[in-house]
Amino acid sequence: MRLPLVLATALTASSLLLAAPTQAAEAAAPSTDQPLLRTLAAEVDAKALESTIRSLVGFGTRHTLSETKSETRGIGAARRWTQKRFEAISKDCGGCLIIETPSDVVTGRRVPNPTEVVNVLAIQKGTSDPDRVILIAGHIDSRVTDVMDFTSDAPGANDDASGVAAVIEAARVLSKHRFPATLVFAVLSGEEQGLLGGKILANHARAKGWKIEADLNNDIIGNSRGQSGVMNNTQVRVFSEGTKAVETPEQANSRRYNGGEVDSPSRNLARYLDGLADRYLNNFDVVMVYRTDRYGRGGDQVPLLEAGYPAVRVTEAAENYDRQHQNLRTENGKAYGDVIEGVDFAYLSQVTRLNVVAMASLASAPPPPSGVKIEGAVSPDTKVSWAATPRAAGHRVWWRVTTDPQWRLNRWVAGPATNATLKDVVIDDFFFGVSAISPDGWESPTVFPGAAGSFESPPPVAATPPVK
Repeated sequence: MRLPLVLATALTASSLLLAAPTQAAEAAAPSTDQPLLRTLAAEVDAKALESTIRSLVGFGTRHTLSETKSETRGIGAARRWTQKRFEAISKDCGGCLIIETPSDVVTGRRVPNPTEVVNVLAIQKGTSDPDRVILIAGHIDSRVTDVMDFTSDAPGANDDASGVAAVIEAARVLSKHRFPATLVFAVLSGEEQGLLGGKILANHARAKGWKIEADLNNDIIGNSRGQSGVMNNTQVRVFSEGTKAVETPEQANSRRYNGGEVDSPSRNLARYLDGLADRYLNNFDVVMVYRTDRYGRGGDQVPLLEAGYPAVRVTEAAENYDRQHQNLRTENGKAYGDVIEGVDFAYLSQVTRLNVVAMASLASAPPPPSGVKIEGAVSPDTKVSWAATPRAAGHRVWWRVTTDPQWRLNRWVAGPATNATLKDVVIDDFFFGVSAISPDGWESPTVFPGAAGSFESPPPVAATPPVK
């Protein structure tokens, strides 16, 4: 493939001027291949995923406004079943999971009467950096055509028992191992009534002072045959916001002038997942979608973004809308409704593997670098600098042509150094970033310079505001 002229020129100049030091430095760089990730991917069990979905479908409806006292039907029974499932997993790992059930009493447009909305969280504390949090989420509530109908059967097999199954299976697999950062397995309620569970989770995180590095929101991840009949069991979509929801006017002005529209922490998190899929999953690819969510639609990652946390939405590649938000029925020979027959468990296993691999990799790596800056106006060279990163053996400085979706070029900077000068790499022509690598080769996501790309979490709040 012929390289763009600007890239070819930069490669030629850089290779001539940096060949000797780069080769020497690369020899000392830790290998970033991680056999553990292949082992973890192999431990995901399609039968366990199916068992979870069958149990959740068996509660008839899991509508947020449905029955809470029954042990066999409704949202209350489903939540309690989920909590017991987490407790069983925790027992198997010697009590490694802490179960929390943050809640709020909510009223609103889709909740006409005061209703307690309860999330179920299983928390696996990190061994050395417990304030850093890697989070996976799915929503347990379901619905039919009328969002206010809380009595009709609403199996919600794919939307979103599939996501809940991935969360529980990730907890089962990952709880057998220990990681520097904290893992949170979140089963949320109230998504269909206005992203209520996501809001409760965001408030809980702020109150706890969690430094959320990644929220992987899994919503509708188990179907492989689209409404048009197209089959796609080799791809999954990862949606990510382009500019931060919490961007200030001053930050927006800087970003509009200097770039960063496609380099939010969420966008670089999506790139990270794409790279992991390429290296550790067989015949499975991440399709990055440059949107916060599907057109005109939303999910529980949105309240996390609005609170200032990096978050992505993971969703199947080929949706079947006849199986979403539909009353169970057959019309003119066509079946409607979100039933278990619409779930492809082999495909769901692949999506779950992606989540498991991503959580383990993120939790094992050093935190994403902070204080990333670039300098080089009216200069043939670019200087990149950053703050020292805990547990890092060194850093990679990355750069790419501004129209390239992926980071392409890099230079390894070993040891405690916190800056690098890229000779004959003109700042005007590229985007830049920095990742941190541990002594045993675990690599963080790449961080774009300035506020546009920073992974830093918002400060904690003194009290949790009510959800409205």
